[in-house]
Amino acid sequence: MQTEAQLDEFLSLLSEAREQMAYLKELGVDGVEKIHPNEAMVASVTTPQPPLSTAAAVPPASRSAGSKVSSALFDDLTPQAIQIQKSSETFEQIWADIGDCTRCPLYERRTNIVHTDGNRKARLMFVGEAPGADEDIQARPFVGRAGQLLTKIIEAIGLKREEVLIGNVNRCRPPGNRPPTPEEAAMCKPFLLREIAAVQPEVIVVLGNTAMRNLLDLKQGITKVRGNFQDYHGVKVMPTFHPAYLLRDPSKKKETWEDLKKVRDYLDATRKS
Repeated sequence: MQTEAQLDEFLSLLSEAREQMAYLKELGVDGVEKIHPNEAMVASVTTPQPPLSTAAAVPPASRSAGSKVSSALFDDLTPQAIQIQKSSETFEQIWADIGDCTRCPLYERRTNIVHTDGNRKARLMFVGEAPGADEDIQARPFVGRAGQLLTKIIEAIGLKREEVLIGNVNRCRPPGNRPPTPEEAAMCKPFLLREIAAVQPEVIVVLGNTAMRNLLDLKQGITKVRGNFQDYHGVKVMPTFHPAYLLRDPSKKKETWEDLKKVRDYLDATRKS
């Protein structure tokens, strides 16, 4: 029936709005309101008030049998796109909240918490999955063999390592360098989002499946998504292969280079004079 289809549409839109609210909660936003110009906040979204019943939602002129309900009835239920706005938080404040983290079992075997490293005013940010053995010892991301390759990639697009920002989805090394579990990633992700809001990079390069899926919530594999800019709430995101994968399969370096050239060209085209 038509009324049932309308109710299904309403429930679907309500589900989308709840997903938007879950994202806001990850960023630590307690309240929601409409976006106003020049208002500094991490994110905001309009949450409509649902009608008490389907019948009450339908204007009297539309309740007669066989009449069609205007699609405009549900227009105000469409969630607004969330844009990440500049945060005034410092990394030190974010890291203080992390503390000597014991939120997931990874803390039991770690040597150090590996925080995001680099230029806190960077236009470009790289995000990997988790620290390895070298990173765990030195308390810096991407310092092992994969990190050395990443440094060469950064230099190949005309930048220096100290000009970009480098981090991971997880800050503690998983045993045997395995990928972090969804539960482990969920513990760290809110802090990464807060760092992104504080720096406001123009482009984020996500390295490998784990980083891509955790940041973009995509189900596709990296081979299908890489090379194409994605949108993460107003921030351009380029998925590409992880440097550790390139060490195992050097034939993928050409594709990675093509991906990073797109990033370079975009940054060059949008550079402020």
